[in-house]
Amino acid sequence: MGNIPEKSVWALLEQQDGKLGDGSLELAGEAARLALKLKTEAIAVVLGNLPADQVSLLAQHGAKKIVIIDHPALSEPSVEVRASLLAALIKAHSPEIVLAIDSVSGSDLAVRIATQLNTGLVTACDRVDTNPEGVLVDTKPVYAGKAAAMCATSGAKPQMATVNLDALDLKTPNPKNTAEVITLTPEFQPPSARVRKVGFIKGDPKSIPLTEAEIVVCAGMGITAKENLKLVEDLANAIGGSVAATRRVVDEGWVGLPRQVGLTGKTVRPRLYIACGVSGAIQHTLGMKDSRAIIAVNIDKNAPIFKIADVAILGDVLKVLPALTAHLKQALAQVQKPTVGNVLNAAASLKAK
Repeated sequence: MGNIPEKSVWALLEQQDGKLGDGSLELAGEAARLALKLKTEAIAVVLGNLPADQVSLLAQHGAKKIVIIDHPALSEPSVEVRASLLAALIKAHSPEIVLAIDSVSGSDLAVRIATQLNTGLVTACDRVDTNPEGVLVDTKPVYAGKAAAMCATSGAKPQMATVNLDALDLKTPNPKNTAEVITLTPEFQPPSARVRKVGFIKGDPKSIPLTEAEIVVCAGMGITAKENLKLVEDLANAIGGSVAATRRVVDEGWVGLPRQVGLTGKTVRPRLYIACGVSGAIQHTLGMKDSRAIIAVNIDKNAPIFKIADVAILGDVLKVLPALTAHLKQALAQVQKPTVGNVLNAAASLKAK
Protein backbone atom coordinates (compact mmCIF):
# COMPACT_ATOMS: atom_id res chain seq x y z
CA MET A 1 0.00 0.00 0.00
CA GLY A 2 2.69 2.44 -1.00
CA ASN A 3 6.12 3.29 0.36
CA ILE A 4 4.98 4.49 3.79
CA PRO A 5 7.40 3.69 6.61
CA GLU A 6 6.28 2.61 10.05
CA LYS A 7 6.92 4.88 13.08
CA SER A 8 6.53 7.95 10.89
CA VAL A 9 4.86 11.23 11.90
CA TRP A 10 1.50 11.89 10.25
CA ALA A 11 -0.16 15.26 9.78
CA LEU A 12 -3.87 14.92 8.99
CA LEU A 13 -4.61 17.88 6.74
CA GLU A 14 -7.99 19.38 5.93
CA GLN A 15 -9.08 20.54 2.51
CA GLN A 16 -12.22 22.01 1.01
CA ASP A 17 -13.04 22.92 -2.57
CA GLY A 18 -9.56 22.02 -3.74
CA LYS A 19 -7.79 24.21 -1.17
CA LEU A 20 -5.88 23.19 1.93
CA GLY A 21 -7.54 24.20 5.19
CA ASP A 22 -6.17 26.83 7.54
CA GLY A 23 -3.07 25.62 9.34
CA SER A 24 -2.30 22.77 6.94
CA LEU A 25 1.04 24.18 5.80
CA GLU A 26 2.01 24.94 9.39
CA LEU A 27 1.04 21.46 10.61
CA ALA A 28 3.00 19.81 7.80
CA GLY A 29 6.05 21.81 8.85
CA GLU A 30 5.56 20.81 12.49
CA ALA A 31 5.34 17.14 11.53
CA ALA A 32 8.56 17.51 9.54
CA ARG A 33 10.30 19.04 12.59
CA LEU A 34 9.24 16.16 14.85
CA ALA A 35 10.17 13.55 12.24
CA LEU A 36 13.66 15.03 11.99
CA LYS A 37 14.10 14.69 15.77
CA LEU A 38 12.88 11.09 15.70
CA LYS A 39 14.98 10.26 12.62
CA THR A 40 11.95 9.15 10.67
CA GLU A 41 9.73 10.55 7.92
CA ALA A 42 6.85 13.00 8.02
CA ILE A 43 3.71 12.12 6.07
CA ALA A 44 1.16 14.74 5.03
CA VAL A 45 -2.16 12.89 4.73
CA VAL A 46 -5.02 14.34 2.67
CA LEU A 47 -8.47 12.86 2.08
CA GLY A 48 -9.46 13.28 -1.56
CA ASN A 49 -7.62 14.56 -4.61
CA LEU A 50 -5.36 17.57 -4.13
CA PRO A 51 -4.63 20.01 -7.00
CA ALA A 52 -1.03 20.32 -8.18
CA ASP A 53 -0.65 23.88 -6.87
CA GLN A 54 -1.58 22.73 -3.35
CA VAL A 55 0.84 19.80 -3.59
CA SER A 56 3.56 22.28 -4.56
CA LEU A 57 2.70 24.50 -1.57
CA LEU A 58 3.01 21.57 0.81
CA ALA A 59 6.37 20.62 -0.67
CA GLN A 60 7.67 24.17 -0.38
CA HIS A 61 6.76 24.18 3.32
CA GLY A 62 8.63 21.00 4.17
CA ALA A 63 6.38 18.08 3.23
CA LYS A 64 8.58 15.46 1.57
CA LYS A 65 5.94 12.74 1.32
CA ILE A 66 2.24 13.38 0.63
CA VAL A 67 -0.32 10.59 0.88
CA ILE A 68 -3.57 11.25 -0.95
CA ILE A 69 -6.42 8.93 0.05
CA ASP A 70 -8.78 8.18 -2.81
CA HIS A 71 -11.87 6.12 -2.04
CA PRO A 72 -15.51 6.21 -3.24
CA ALA A 73 -16.66 6.40 0.39
CA LEU A 74 -15.24 9.94 0.63
CA SER A 75 -18.15 11.18 -1.45
CA GLU A 76 -20.26 10.60 1.66
CA PRO A 77 -20.15 13.78 3.82
CA SER A 78 -19.76 11.80 7.02
CA VAL A 79 -17.07 12.23 9.67
CA GLU A 80 -17.77 8.65 10.80
CA VAL A 81 -16.74 7.27 7.41
CA ARG A 82 -13.62 9.45 7.24
CA ALA A 83 -12.56 8.57 10.76
CA SER A 84 -13.01 4.84 10.11
CA LEU A 85 -11.01 5.06 6.88
CA LEU A 86 -8.14 6.90 8.56
CA ALA A 87 -8.20 4.58 11.58
CA ALA A 88 -7.86 1.58 9.24
CA LEU A 89 -4.88 3.17 7.49
CA ILE A 90 -3.21 4.06 10.78
CA LYS A 91 -3.59 0.46 11.94
CA ALA A 92 -2.03 -0.75 8.69
CA HIS A 93 0.99 1.59 8.74
CA SER A 94 1.64 2.10 12.49
CA PRO A 95 2.76 5.75 12.62
CA GLU A 96 4.42 6.84 15.85
CA ILE A 97 2.65 10.21 16.04
CA VAL A 98 -0.56 11.54 14.47
CA LEU A 99 -1.30 15.28 14.52
CA ALA A 100 -4.37 17.27 13.49
CA ILE A 101 -5.46 20.90 13.67
CA ASP A 102 -7.71 21.70 16.64
CA SER A 103 -10.50 22.99 14.42
CA VAL A 104 -14.17 22.02 14.53
CA SER A 105 -13.69 19.27 11.96
CA GLY A 106 -10.09 18.38 12.89
CA SER A 107 -10.82 17.76 16.55
CA ASP A 108 -14.03 15.84 15.74
CA LEU A 109 -12.06 13.58 13.42
CA ALA A 110 -9.17 13.09 15.87
CA VAL A 111 -11.44 12.13 18.77
CA ARG A 112 -13.22 9.51 16.68
CA ILE A 113 -9.93 8.06 15.39
CA ALA A 114 -8.44 7.87 18.89
CA THR A 115 -11.57 6.11 20.16
CA GLN A 116 -11.46 3.52 17.39
CA LEU A 117 -7.74 2.91 17.97
CA ASN A 118 -8.15 2.88 21.76
CA THR A 119 -5.24 5.29 22.05
CA GLY A 120 -4.52 8.53 23.90
CA LEU A 121 -5.24 12.00 22.57
CA VAL A 122 -4.25 15.43 23.92
CA THR A 123 -6.37 18.23 22.47
CA ALA A 124 -5.89 21.98 21.96
CA CYS A 125 -2.11 22.02 22.35
CA ASP A 126 0.05 25.12 22.03
CA ARG A 127 3.22 23.10 21.58
CA VAL A 128 4.13 19.53 20.68
CA ASP A 129 7.60 18.11 21.10
CA THR A 130 9.41 14.89 21.90
CA ASN A 131 11.63 14.05 24.86
CA PRO A 132 14.90 12.07 24.56
CA GLU A 133 12.94 8.81 24.81
CA GLY A 134 10.83 9.76 21.79
CA VAL A 135 7.69 10.34 23.85
CA LEU A 136 5.38 13.08 22.56
CA VAL A 137 5.11 15.84 25.18
CA ASP A 138 2.22 18.24 24.66
CA THR A 139 1.79 21.67 26.24
CA LYS A 140 -1.73 23.06 26.41
CA PRO A 141 -3.27 26.16 28.01
CA VAL A 142 -5.47 25.74 31.08
CA TYR A 143 -7.42 28.13 33.32
CA ALA A 144 -8.37 30.37 30.37
CA GLY A 145 -4.77 30.62 29.23
CA LYS A 146 -3.41 31.78 32.58
CA ALA A 147 -1.39 28.57 33.04
CA ALA A 148 -0.09 25.69 30.95
CA ALA A 149 -0.16 21.93 31.48
CA MET A 150 2.33 19.43 30.07
CA CYS A 151 0.80 16.11 29.03
CA ALA A 152 2.10 12.85 27.60
CA THR A 153 0.50 9.58 26.55
CA SER A 154 3.66 7.46 26.63
CA GLY A 155 1.86 4.12 26.59
CA ALA A 156 -0.34 4.99 23.63
CA LYS A 157 0.32 3.93 20.05
CA PRO A 158 0.06 6.05 18.06
CA GLN A 159 0.51 9.16 20.16
CA MET A 160 -2.09 11.70 19.04
CA ALA A 161 -2.56 15.43 19.53
CA THR A 162 -4.51 18.31 18.07
CA VAL A 163 -2.68 21.63 17.81
CA ASN A 164 -4.17 25.10 18.14
CA LEU A 165 -4.08 26.95 14.85
CA ASP A 166 -2.79 30.17 16.41
CA ALA A 167 0.13 28.34 18.03
CA LEU A 168 1.73 27.20 14.77
CA ASP A 169 4.38 29.14 12.89
CA LEU A 170 4.53 29.13 9.11
CA LYS A 171 7.98 28.11 7.94
CA THR A 172 9.73 30.05 5.18
CA PRO A 173 8.90 28.25 1.91
CA ASN A 174 11.62 26.89 -0.35
CA PRO A 175 10.45 26.92 -4.00
CA LYS A 176 13.05 24.27 -4.86
CA ASN A 177 11.52 21.66 -2.55
CA THR A 178 9.67 18.72 -4.09
CA ALA A 179 7.60 15.95 -2.56
CA GLU A 180 6.81 12.32 -3.32
CA VAL A 181 3.08 11.90 -3.87
CA ILE A 182 1.50 8.54 -3.04
CA THR A 183 -2.13 7.88 -3.95
CA LEU A 184 -3.83 5.15 -1.95
CA THR A 185 -7.12 3.46 -2.74
CA PRO A 186 -7.39 1.08 0.21
CA GLU A 187 -9.75 -1.85 0.47
CA PHE A 188 -12.28 -0.50 2.90
CA GLN A 189 -15.88 -1.24 3.70
CA PRO A 190 -17.36 1.99 5.07
CA PRO A 191 -19.69 1.82 8.06
CA SER A 192 -23.28 2.97 7.77
CA ALA A 193 -23.22 6.73 8.23
CA ARG A 194 -25.36 7.92 11.13
CA VAL A 195 -24.06 11.50 11.02
CA ARG A 196 -23.77 13.61 7.88
CA LYS A 197 -22.41 17.10 7.45
CA VAL A 198 -25.08 19.21 5.76
CA GLY A 199 -23.56 22.65 6.24
CA PHE A 200 -21.71 24.99 8.55
CA ILE A 201 -23.33 27.90 10.37
CA LYS A 202 -20.77 30.40 11.56
CA GLY A 203 -21.35 31.99 14.96
CA ASP A 204 -22.41 35.62 15.15
CA PRO A 205 -19.29 37.66 16.09
CA LYS A 206 -21.50 39.92 18.23
CA SER A 207 -22.57 37.12 20.53
CA ILE A 208 -19.88 34.44 20.54
CA PRO A 209 -17.46 34.39 23.52
CA LEU A 210 -14.37 36.53 22.98
CA THR A 211 -12.18 33.49 23.52
CA GLU A 212 -13.68 31.91 20.38
CA ALA A 213 -13.46 34.97 18.12
CA GLU A 214 -11.12 34.85 15.12
CA ILE A 215 -11.01 38.66 14.89
CA VAL A 216 -11.18 40.97 17.92
CA VAL A 217 -11.54 44.75 17.65
CA CYS A 218 -10.73 46.36 21.00
CA ALA A 219 -11.75 49.82 22.19
CA GLY A 220 -9.36 51.73 24.44
CA MET A 221 -9.74 55.06 26.17
CA GLY A 222 -8.45 56.72 23.02
CA ILE A 223 -12.02 56.67 21.71
CA THR A 224 -12.68 59.35 24.44
CA ALA A 225 -16.48 58.91 24.72
CA LYS A 226 -19.15 56.20 24.65
CA GLU A 227 -20.75 57.54 21.47
CA ASN A 228 -17.46 56.95 19.63
CA LEU A 229 -17.75 53.23 20.36
CA LYS A 230 -19.82 53.07 17.16
CA LEU A 231 -16.62 53.61 15.16
CA VAL A 232 -15.19 50.43 16.70
CA GLU A 233 -18.44 48.53 16.10
CA ASP A 234 -18.54 49.67 12.46
CA LEU A 235 -15.02 48.36 11.90
CA ALA A 236 -15.84 45.05 13.59
CA ASN A 237 -18.99 44.63 11.49
CA ALA A 238 -17.06 45.35 8.29
CA ILE A 239 -14.57 42.54 8.85
CA GLY A 240 -16.60 40.03 10.89
CA GLY A 241 -14.91 40.88 14.18
CA SER A 242 -16.02 40.81 17.82
CA VAL A 243 -15.90 43.99 19.91
CA ALA A 244 -13.79 44.01 23.07
CA ALA A 245 -12.54 46.68 25.46
CA THR A 246 -9.85 47.57 27.97
CA ARG A 247 -10.58 47.64 31.70
CA ARG A 248 -10.94 51.44 31.82
CA VAL A 249 -13.54 51.38 29.04
CA VAL A 250 -15.46 48.68 30.93
CA ASP A 251 -15.16 50.63 34.19
CA GLU A 252 -16.73 53.62 32.44
CA GLY A 253 -19.70 51.43 31.58
CA TRP A 254 -19.28 51.82 27.81
CA VAL A 255 -18.85 48.05 27.28
CA GLY A 256 -19.97 45.10 29.42
CA LEU A 257 -17.57 43.09 31.60
CA PRO A 258 -17.76 39.90 29.45
CA ARG A 259 -16.02 41.90 26.70
CA GLN A 260 -13.03 42.97 28.81
CA VAL A 261 -9.58 41.80 27.72
CA GLY A 262 -6.64 41.78 30.08
CA LEU A 263 -5.26 40.41 33.31
CA THR A 264 -8.59 40.85 35.11
CA GLY A 265 -10.66 40.01 32.04
CA LYS A 266 -10.48 37.51 29.18
CA THR A 267 -7.30 36.11 27.70
CA VAL A 268 -7.74 35.97 23.92
CA ARG A 269 -5.62 34.67 21.08
CA PRO A 270 -7.50 35.55 17.90
CA ARG A 271 -6.02 35.33 14.46
CA LEU A 272 -6.27 39.12 14.30
CA TYR A 273 -6.45 41.72 17.09
CA ILE A 274 -7.09 45.39 16.28
CA ALA A 275 -6.31 47.75 19.15
CA CYS A 276 -8.18 51.05 18.72
CA GLY A 277 -6.83 53.79 20.97
CA VAL A 278 -5.30 51.20 23.31
CA SER A 279 -2.10 52.37 25.03
CA GLY A 280 -0.79 48.87 25.66
CA ALA A 281 -0.41 48.75 29.44
CA ILE A 282 0.98 45.44 30.68
CA GLN A 283 -2.33 44.57 32.42
CA HIS A 284 -4.01 44.64 29.01
CA THR A 285 -1.32 43.12 26.81
CA LEU A 286 -1.07 40.06 29.05
CA GLY A 287 -4.56 39.21 27.82
CA MET A 288 -3.87 39.55 24.07
CA LYS A 289 -0.11 39.40 23.42
CA ASP A 290 -0.36 35.91 21.88
CA SER A 291 -2.71 37.07 19.13
CA ARG A 292 -1.64 35.76 15.75
CA ALA A 293 -1.45 39.26 14.24
CA ILE A 294 -1.94 42.69 15.80
CA ILE A 295 -2.94 46.01 14.23
CA ALA A 296 -2.66 49.04 16.51
CA VAL A 297 -4.05 52.55 15.97
CA ASN A 298 -2.79 55.22 18.37
CA ILE A 299 -1.93 58.93 18.32
CA ASP A 300 1.08 58.44 20.60
CA LYS A 301 4.15 57.26 18.70
CA ASN A 302 5.62 55.98 21.99
CA ALA A 303 2.56 53.90 22.93
CA PRO A 304 3.71 50.47 24.25
CA ILE A 305 1.16 48.73 22.02
CA PHE A 306 3.29 49.59 18.99
CA LYS A 307 6.10 47.37 20.32
CA ILE A 308 4.02 44.23 19.76
CA ALA A 309 2.02 45.37 16.71
CA ASP A 310 2.52 43.84 13.28
CA VAL A 311 0.91 46.89 11.66
CA ALA A 312 1.18 50.24 13.49
CA ILE A 313 -1.00 53.13 12.35
CA LEU A 314 -0.02 56.46 13.93
CA GLY A 315 -2.93 58.89 14.09
CA ASP A 316 -6.07 60.04 15.85
CA VAL A 317 -8.21 56.93 16.27
CA LEU A 318 -11.39 58.98 15.71
CA LYS A 319 -10.13 59.98 12.25
CA VAL A 320 -8.32 56.76 11.38
CA LEU A 321 -11.15 54.31 12.13
CA PRO A 322 -13.67 55.67 9.57
CA ALA A 323 -10.93 55.70 6.92
CA LEU A 324 -9.74 52.22 7.90
CA THR A 325 -13.29 50.82 7.84
CA ALA A 326 -14.00 52.30 4.40
CA HIS A 327 -10.64 51.11 3.06
CA LEU A 328 -11.12 47.57 4.34
CA LYS A 329 -14.66 47.38 2.98
CA GLN A 330 -13.40 48.39 -0.47
CA ALA A 331 -10.40 46.04 -0.37
CA LEU A 332 -12.36 43.02 0.89
CA ALA A 333 -15.12 43.54 -1.68
CA GLN A 334 -12.57 42.61 -4.35
CA VAL A 335 -11.82 39.15 -2.95
CA GLN A 336 -14.14 36.17 -3.14
CA LYS A 337 -13.45 34.94 0.39
CA PRO A 338 -12.06 37.55 2.80
CA THR A 339 -9.38 36.26 5.16
CA VAL A 340 -7.35 37.63 8.03
CA GLY A 341 -4.43 37.91 5.60
CA ASN A 342 -6.56 40.11 3.33
CA VAL A 343 -7.37 42.39 6.27
CA LEU A 344 -3.72 42.67 7.29
CA ASN A 345 -2.59 43.44 3.77
CA ALA A 346 -5.30 46.05 3.32
CA ALA A 347 -4.44 47.69 6.65
CA ALA A 348 -0.76 47.76 5.74
CA SER A 349 -1.53 49.40 2.41
CA LEU A 350 -3.53 52.12 4.19
CA LYS A 351 -0.59 52.69 6.51
CA ALA A 352 1.68 53.08 3.48
CA LYS A 353 -0.60 55.77 2.08
